[in-house]
Amino acid sequence: MRVIIGPDPSLVYRPNLNQEHKEKSEYRNFESGGLIDRVYNTYKLMHTHQTLDFVKKKHCEWSGCGHAQMKMMEAVMSLDKLVDESDPDVDFPNSYHAFQTAEGIRKEHPDKDWFHLVGLIHDIGKNVALWGEPQWAVVGDTFPVGCRFQDSIVFRDSTFVDNPDDKNPAYNSECGIYKPNCGLSTVLMSWGHDEYLYRVMKFNKCTIPEEGLYMIRFHSFYPWHSHGDYMHLCDDSDLRFLPWVREFNKFDLYTKTAELPDVENLKPYYQSLIDKYCPGVLNW
Repeated sequence: MRVIIGPDPSLVYRPNLNQEHKEKSEYRNFESGGLIDRVYNTYKLMHTHQTLDFVKKKHCEWSGCGHAQMKMMEAVMSLDKLVDESDPDVDFPNSYHAFQTAEGIRKEHPDKDWFHLVGLIHDIGKNVALWGEPQWAVVGDTFPVGCRFQDSIVFRDSTFVDNPDDKNPAYNSECGIYKPNCGLSTVLMSWGHDEYLYRVMKFNKCTIPEEGLYMIRFHSFYPWHSHGDYMHLCDDSDLRFLPWVREFNKFDLYTKTAELPDVENLKPYYQSLIDKYCPGVLNW
């Protein structure tokens, strides 16, 4: 895990100017690039250890929201200390990505302030990596456990060879332990920051609309929202919210540029949204 502690000058982000002109087709390149070894190793660990039993264990460990108390903006800024090792596109602290995503949404959807806030907070479940969890259990694309791992999962061919569920006939059929059209809300996803933050938001009774909470819960589920897999597990509610997740994904992905936002200047606006939708000290 790469964690930034304090103002170490060697970790000051220096932008790659070529990234400012990055084409959309160049994002999520899992085949080459300067970060590919780091990314592959993270996914190899994830795909080895994310089993049905592991996910159930993590639900028990993290679902009580009794690990910390802090305000939402504190949680956002805690990501100053974390660089996502599963991300092939950027190598700067995740807090910048939070404001980049939020500002991209704000420009295109100026009337949906709750959507701006979702952009800001969508990744702050990653703070569990600062509390001792390995990044492979926190970051990266998510996928269902308890059923067949689909081909669209990143590095599918080479990273699941040591995952026992991949060889278990109870889990490696198309539906596995689930019923067709059971709904994603009943499906156990690989454990990570999406599901954790969704549970934190529900536990603290934050008032972001349901479509916003849905974006938080499934924004990393790329095999579904970007590749069309696992549709056989979806119910009508999932299909209704899918366009919202796809809309969010545009900003989550394509706002990652070398031009970093002026965070201090943006904080007052986003604090006003926090005060509106999830005020005060939250249980984490």
